[in-house]
Amino acid sequence: MRIGTVTEIKKLERRVGLTPRVAATLVAHGHEVFVQAGAGGGVGLADGEYVAAGATILPDAAAVFEAAEMIVKVKEPQASEIAMLKPHHVLFTYLHLAPDPEQTKGLMASGATCIAYETILDEKGGLPLLTPMSQVAGRMAAQVGAAYLLAPAGGRGLLMGGVPGVAPAKVIVLGGGVSGFNAAEIAVGMRADVTIMDISPSRLAQLDAHFEGRARTMLSSRGALLELLPTADLVIGCVLVTGAAAPKLIRREDLKLMRTGSVLVDVSIDQGGCFETSRPTTHAEPTYEVDGVVHYCVANMPGAAPLTSTYALGAATTPYVLALADKGVERALAEDRGFAAGLNVVGGRVAHPAVAGSLGLPLMPA
Repeated sequence: MRIGTVTEIKKLERRVGLTPRVAATLVAHGHEVFVQAGAGGGVGLADGEYVAAGATILPDAAAVFEAAEMIVKVKEPQASEIAMLKPHHVLFTYLHLAPDPEQTKGLMASGATCIAYETILDEKGGLPLLTPMSQVAGRMAAQVGAAYLLAPAGGRGLLMGGVPGVAPAKVIVLGGGVSGFNAAEIAVGMRADVTIMDISPSRLAQLDAHFEGRARTMLSSRGALLELLPTADLVIGCVLVTGAAAPKLIRREDLKLMRTGSVLVDVSIDQGGCFETSRPTTHAEPTYEVDGVVHYCVANMPGAAPLTSTYALGAATTPYVLALADKGVERALAEDRGFAAGLNVVGGRVAHPAVAGSLGLPLMPA
């Protein structure tokens, strides 16, 4: 198969879909690899490293799209990239279609086969290609939350871990999955006062056992959340419904319960956000205020740590890229039902039920 990767063009996105190490593996399996010139520059990977791995360097994205059958990316395709997709293409990347009808319509119109990292399942029902970036985003969430609690950043002027004689910040983590667990781990490590909320009693039991009293756990409900908000300094939203838009757990009117300079970090923003007042921001302009509450809603949080993120993502995606290249799409998906759950758009139709339901579009017949 002819496989290509291009320079990511989303604002301040420096990750790359294929590393030279992955390219070499693909070449060893008899495939051709095409890389846009400079695609790995954001993480210090020179074109010469790709050439040494057996890849071919092409001058621009158009040349890669023209040469390749499968395009491996990191972030969702931008409008100029969607315009280059053709029915013979396989697009393999993060898509996050549920809150993005325009991207969905563009991918449908292209006729391409579009497989989303974030809806692929493993044998236990986990999300193997979302997990590494959820780990990065969760850990970052506590760090950026602590930074924006400081006065120069618009926060209350509060030190996350406090000092002897002065209480630490009170942190609420909404969702106890991968990103929520990692956010709590870092917040606890910073000596914050942490409460984790989740709707699963069994997950709360696991978290309670892990943290051994260093973090509280609470069954999530609207009433419980409203009781906690007046004392919260930082709320980290890590809610995920696979493939679907995130539920809005904090409404606009709830902000009046919070103190001026409190911070909301919305890790769920790629799926539309779990706060009613959330809107996507960038690393260039990461925050805004609503009713005195600082909102951090960067839609590609792991892009701030592109070196860590690129290698973590590459390690996770390589077996799936190889399966598609070695077996072809139909066989690769037919042999792995979890992998098949990654199919979001094919032949001009939406193939994932949660995406179709979120956007009010018909689901492709099974």
